Amino acid sequence: MKILIAEDDAGTRLLLSTLLEKLGHEPVGAGNGREAWAAFERDYFPVLIADWLMPEMDGLELCRRIRAEPRPKYTYIILLTGLGGRDNYLAGMNVGADDFVTKPFDPEILAARLRVAERILGLQEEVKRLEGLLPICSYCKKIRDERDEWVPLDWYVATRTDAAFSHGICPECLETTVKPEMERRKRKRR
Repeated sequence: MKILIAEDDAGTRLLLSTLLEKLGHEPVGAGNGREAWAAFERDYFPVLIADWLMPEMDGLELCRRIRAEPRPKYTYIILLTGLGGRDNYLAGMNVGADDFVTKPFDPEILAARLRVAERILGLQEEVKRLEGLLPICSYCKKIRDERDEWVPLDWYVATRTDAAFSHGICPECLETTVKPEMERRKRKRR
């Protein structure tokens, strides 16, 4: 996953980049909030790890700008800061951060929080897919899934939501399909 790091301390930025690479991510570094904003305007980053205190534009302002932009895809924002405490945590969350990690950060804790970010981003993609147009066969009503396979509509929905199906026959199909088929079979048996 592509992750933007907005951190003015070169040593911390290098440490984060090395950790993210070991975890299989693609880190992109920015030395301050303004550089990070420019990178964000050019490209999509599923995750942003931003230091709170930076020159030119701090992490809170960067977070505000990102949340103010209407974007087709969500960016999960983790604020990284030496500032601890309830008030700072709430200030970060109130500008739109998704998580808050204090410095010095624990690599295992950050890795766990990135797994949470991946799960949330994955769920958001799934919701978008379910909200969007679904390719459905005009004849059998099967749905083409993400593997490009045609599966029954009820199975597709049941495996992606909490919905459960009870099958029945609507009055129109009863009259136009089921009853004529039952009559045809009766006549055939005679």
